[in-house]
Amino acid sequence: MLTDRDPAIHTPETCNAHVNAVKDALYVLNGKWKLPLIVALSTGPKRFNDLQRTLGDITPKILSKELKELELNEFVERKVFQAEPITIIYELTPYSGSLGQVIDALQKWGKQHRQHLVSSRKGLL
Repeated sequence: MLTDRDPAIHTPETCNAHVNAVKDALYVLNGKWKLPLIVALSTGPKRFNDLQRTLGDITPKILSKELKELELNEFVERKVFQAEPITIIYELTPYSGSLGQVIDALQKWGKQHRQHLVSSRKGLL
């Protein structure tokens, strides 16, 4: 942890373990769209076009790729309904709830960071 300064805790082994854990998390959630997709789906199931409208400037190709990767990592479930026309919806899995604290912390930090930048740049104007 960055706040722990005890040299006994910070061995090369514990450092490598922390680095590897962060790398694993970033590997699964990499890119600019995965977490926003999860947040968009947190309000309930959505169709592909609804997700594209919600996210704005994501291309259909990238949206499809990101959804497939989130599905492979068991954060999103794709449900196909055999209606006329066929309906496909995407929804979060129960496992995606394990990201709740991570997303909350990122939202909180993002707001603080934006405020910090706005405050620090006021003196430059």
